[in-house]
Amino acid sequence: MLGLGSGDTTIPNAPRSSGFTLVELVMVIILIGVLSALGVGLFARSSAFSPLLAAQQLESATLLAQQAALAGNTSQNTLTVTSTSSEFLFAVGSREPFRIDSGGTSLSVTGATFPITFDYFGRPETSGNTVQFTFSGESTFRVCLSPLGAIYRGPC
Repeated sequence: MLGLGSGDTTIPNAPRSSGFTLVELVMVIILIGVLSALGVGLFARSSAFSPLLAAQQLESATLLAQQAALAGNTSQNTLTVTSTSSEFLFAVGSREPFRIDSGGTSLSVTGATFPITFDYFGRPETSGNTVQFTFSGESTFRVCLSPLGAIYRGPC
């Protein structure tokens, strides 16, 4: 017995329980199985490619060609995008094109033809037309290139 001020510091033994019961272990295994089945289903439907990736690559290639034009480098101030059945090729000037798998995504362009050349102000030489790029696949992304050279995602 523990008394105040008596100097006795013994604590009565409490029943000790350690480990898990079989029911607890089975429940954890079932829970892990359900969560992993849901996770595998989510990843199986997604692909490594998305139209967003193509839109981002187009924006980067456009900005690179504009920077070359602003720097006066007329051999690198053009943008070309080529679409094949299996990949997109993004080329700036005479550089080796960057390739990405198209993943079933298609590209349509309105307002210009390739190659798109940029002037020394970074503006596309497209007769004042707004250029719209549309990447369509599992989802659709639009990239707009304004006559002043601004490139942004969304409708024109």
